[in-house]
Amino acid sequence: EQAGWKGKRVGNAGMHAKQALVLVNYGGATAAELVHVATQVQADVLAKFGVALEMEVNLIGGSNATK
Repeated sequence: EQAGWKGKRVGNAGMHAKQALVLVNYGGATAAELVHVATQVQADVLAKFGVALEMEVNLIGGSNATK
């Protein structure tokens, strides 16, 4: 939340408006777009706070996966 990502969108992917660490597909975002947002959040948190976030999800499928 303090990193500024709560409610922020990048195209059709972004962070939930009420839960700062919940990644949301607002419709039509690709897996690559979701991963891009997640890695941007990780980079921002590391740069601002020195904390390395780890993903708690298992990514399944190749770079063309959409779900």
